[in-house]
Amino acid sequence: MVLLADFLSSSAGSYADQRFLLVAWLGGITVVSTYLLISRGVWFKPAFVLALPFVLLIIGFPVLSLAFVQQPYAYVEPGLYSFYFAAVILGGIALAQSDVTMKCLEALVVITAAVCFLYGAMSLNVYLFALAGSYSELSDLIPWGFVNIRYWSHVATWLLPVFPLAVLVGPYANHRLWRVLVAVGAGLWWWIVFLSASRGSALGVAVGVVVASVIIGRQCWPWLKQFLVYLVLGGFFWFVLSLLVPILVFGELELRTISQGSSGRAPLFIEAWQMSLQRFPFGMGPQSWLTHDLLTSSYAESKKFGHPHNMYLMWAAEYGWLLVLILFWVVFQVASFLYARCKVIKSSAGSTEAVVLAALLASVVGALIHAGVSAVFIAPGSMLVGLLIMPVFLGFIVPGTLKGKRYKNDASRPLRKALQAAVIATLVFLLWGAWAVEVKNYYLDMREDESYYYQVLRERALPRFWLHGYFPRNDVGS
Repeated sequence: MVLLADFLSSSAGSYADQRFLLVAWLGGITVVSTYLLISRGVWFKPAFVLALPFVLLIIGFPVLSLAFVQQPYAYVEPGLYSFYFAAVILGGIALAQSDVTMKCLEALVVITAAVCFLYGAMSLNVYLFALAGSYSELSDLIPWGFVNIRYWSHVATWLLPVFPLAVLVGPYANHRLWRVLVAVGAGLWWWIVFLSASRGSALGVAVGVVVASVIIGRQCWPWLKQFLVYLVLGGFFWFVLSLLVPILVFGELELRTISQGSSGRAPLFIEAWQMSLQRFPFGMGPQSWLTHDLLTSSYAESKKFGHPHNMYLMWAAEYGWLLVLILFWVVFQVASFLYARCKVIKSSAGSTEAVVLAALLASVVGALIHAGVSAVFIAPGSMLVGLLIMPVFLGFIVPGTLKGKRYKNDASRPLRKALQAAVIATLVFLLWGAWAVEVKNYYLDMREDESYYYQVLRERALPRFWLHGYFPRNDVGS
């Protein structure tokens, strides 16, 4: 749906449909994972220290929003982040406990590579139509199927490091035709990155690849070699499609240049920084970036956006540095899991898991770095793709303590645990249902306000939770 939105029927618009799909996935993954983990006997006491930063992150968003409960839609975005991280963490542990992480990875890379090849091929079709119509500014048309280039670029940051796995693991790894299709798809995606001059993707992927190569070491060479092959192929496609052909067809060259500045982000960063200090270490409240009284003259005189183009500064501004500190604790905990797993992998020569971890680590690190220079991580398309990759990554590195133990000898314990699991999963479902109703009400109110917002206030779209941002109800008089 994320990549092929133009070919799917839409009831609420592509952006909103993706957000509703994300809401549904979060509920399903969280409820099912909760039931599986409790019914199979997660040992809470031994796992408490390891799980503590994850628990704090999950509850941190709603707890830090308590002071703003009287504001409209106060729990829409905190609920999104809370359920998102719950789905990632619980889903990853559930995959590890069920021993299906590798199978899920194989299915993921096959489906991803196939869909990305189709998207690349259709982008090539758009390219040919542009040439036939004598339209030389190709970056205005490609990528297509997204609201703009930025949303596609973060999906690309997630997926570019994963492409090599499609020919290194899985049922089709040794099929020649499949390897050719994956190479063409990956090359076309790299071509679009070069065509659109996506600095965030280039920076994120570069950092991710370097980090993965250093941490995994020589065992990641098969993945790194394949990654570099696709990168070079993308450069070849760019030379032919963006340089050679336009010169031959138009007699001139139109290239999207890479900006050397901050692209107007500096005033946004400064404003978010100042916001984060107003109630330090707590924030100014959910979505306060869109509703607060402006603090700096530089931001007052610049263009307004739905977010400060830095996810971490945005969270510091709205939820406080305390939340960011918890996030860093989670990153440190995950890094310790990864370090322990790498020690095991390096002791076994020729392990396939090494190349898998390298690809997933590069993907996750790249996406998190990209989120620091362009907060499109919070766009529904990016969050949907991340919801596929991050639980699988966590499933490979989660320690045995968090997996719990199955009960085999005592026949009464599984039944008791199943009952406990059903009760707690039902409570989680009810909590998710209450949040989903609030999301629906938020959507209906925003749709009602659209005409007033655009036609009377004459404001432009500020994409955030929804494509059109946040419309304060008191401005509309509803």
